[in-house]
Amino acid sequence: MKTGNSALKYLAQSAILIAVLFSCTKQSMMVGSGVLKGKISIGPICPVERIPPDPACLPTAETYKAWATAVWTVNKKTKIATLNPKLDGTYQIGLPAGDYIIDFDAPRTFGVGGSNLPTAISIANTDTTKFNINIDTGIR
Repeated sequence: MKTGNSALKYLAQSAILIAVLFSCTKQSMMVGSGVLKGKISIGPICPVERIPPDPACLPTAETYKAWATAVWTVNKKTKIATLNPKLDGTYQIGLPAGDYIIDFDAPRTFGVGGSNLPTAISIANTDTTKFNINIDTGIR
């Protein structure tokens, strides 16, 4: 009987050890994360741009919401996140390492004007990817 208990104890300890090792291996294979950062430039806001810029012609929080941009899966079927820039247009977001599409939150068509969207980007583990978004409103 003592031999049976020893064998059972050995099997239980082996199972625990295998579970711990598998857990560590699984964690080391998990995808890391990185950072996407940049600046969103939207303009012109007014028909005539002046130097220095007229404060009434600078983008506001509402401007960024009207021209909302988002991070999408490569097939553009799932939105991962909406970019929320500060008033100066800068944004920063942490994302799992992988490939993405940066595009408008909602479909847009342009007559005059345009943008550098959609754009494919890659986020690498522990790296920072910089991407500046330029949106021409077409206001002339």
